[in-house]
Amino acid sequence: MTPVANAAAALDRREARRQRLLDAALELFAELGFHDTSVDEVVAHARTSKSAFYEHFESKEDCFRMLLEQEGGGLIGVVRGAAGLGKDHRERTRLGIEAFVITCARRSRVARLLLVESVGLSPTIEAVRHRLHAEFAGLTESEVRYAQEHGDASLAGIDPSVYGRAVVGAVNEATSWFLERGAPGNPQELAEQLCRAFGV
Repeated sequence: MTPVANAAAALDRREARRQRLLDAALELFAELGFHDTSVDEVVAHARTSKSAFYEHFESKEDCFRMLLEQEGGGLIGVVRGAAGLGKDHRERTRLGIEAFVITCARRSRVARLLLVESVGLSPTIEAVRHRLHAEFAGLTESEVRYAQEHGDASLAGIDPSVYGRAVVGAVNEATSWFLERGAPGNPQELAEQLCRAFGV
């Protein structure tokens, strides 16, 4: 194997170890909560060493931050992709809401991380959480602006920023309630109720 191939293989192994740690952390943070999960438990779950953990993360909080950015960014990508299939602003908003609710229901560990465990952890985590919320809100804001520019009377005079935040707040809260309830339910039904509430 050439030196270049050796270096590439070493990078692949390093990235695989980092992802294994993130996967273990996600599972434990969702199951036990951030405060009740230790670095020792994460490395044991990932079948690696504590020194390996600190090669990738400065602290448990840093690991949580990276996980939040990775999983939150992935969820935004899913929502953006689904919304992009819509033919008009109403359908794009509806498809985005449906994608968020249904993905959170299917990936409840990720949803718990984003909607429950991240709240109030630290200024650094709050900054990431607020940035993710702003990105989600921005998707809705752009649709409201589009609607206003194309003569949708139902949204005339409404501040797109306020509307975007209202949608994000309502969808987050309703999805958290749905997941925390622990009772069987249909996420598609929840998504449809939210869409009706916002007239999309």
